[in-house]
Amino acid sequence: MGTTEKEMDEPSEEHIYCCGAITEVLKFGAGDLHGISARLLFLVIPGNPGVVGFYKTFMQTLYQAFGQRHPVWAVSHAGHCNPPGAMDMIEDPSVTEARDVFGLNGQIEHKLAFLRKHVPRETRLVLLGHSIGCYIILDMMQRDPGLKVLKSVLLFPTIERMAVTPQGKVMTPVLCHLRYATYVPIFLLSLLPERLKACAVRWVMRGLRTFDHATVPATVSLISVDSVDRSRSFLILKGWPRQYAQATLTCKYTELAQALVRSPMKTRRAGL
Repeated sequence: MGTTEKEMDEPSEEHIYCCGAITEVLKFGAGDLHGISARLLFLVIPGNPGVVGFYKTFMQTLYQAFGQRHPVWAVSHAGHCNPPGAMDMIEDPSVTEARDVFGLNGQIEHKLAFLRKHVPRETRLVLLGHSIGCYIILDMMQRDPGLKVLKSVLLFPTIERMAVTPQGKVMTPVLCHLRYATYVPIFLLSLLPERLKACAVRWVMRGLRTFDHATVPATVSLISVDSVDRSRSFLILKGWPRQYAQATLTCKYTELAQALVRSPMKTRRAGL
């Protein structure tokens, strides 16, 4: 039986251990790049929280806009997902502790480790970062100049002095100093059935004109104490390089995908 176009548009979801921590990978197109002729990969590096489900519609739009010729993947931050029943949050506590995998530096090394293991070295990359994912991309290219980055796209970049931004001033004390006060209500909410939590999310978001219902499962996954604790790690940031300027890029999913299709992919480094 042949594969329908609708089935080809459906992503695959995988849970793996990377740097000793549970990691979710969302994939449109080829699920394994080893041994195939795919020479270009679009890779999404998420913001905080790093739940890949929030990017599903964006990734699907991008995959379709390029005629399903190039795989589009997203890799979650370490620990920013709910492990399936047969897996734990941490594979080896000694490894995650030694590498501080849940901190900012550890999350950067986590992405580089993922590329080394799951993406052939000769594969050209289009890196798409959102929020703090933009900072991670900039640091990845600095730490590993051998990455074949064809183009990097920074969406709503948070790459300098995150804690002193308007939202950072509010969330830093909440998630760092007052986090224990939030654990009890979040824990109680986490006890609700999944269907009830999903209904609550839809009700809260009912007033949004552009609400993407595909993000409901991702939002529900955040209703846990672990999610709050993992997200907190990103807010304790000091000494970010001043040469990284802040900017805001506003565009819709389809507009961005169309812009990427029209834009010539200029070489990021000589020799690519």
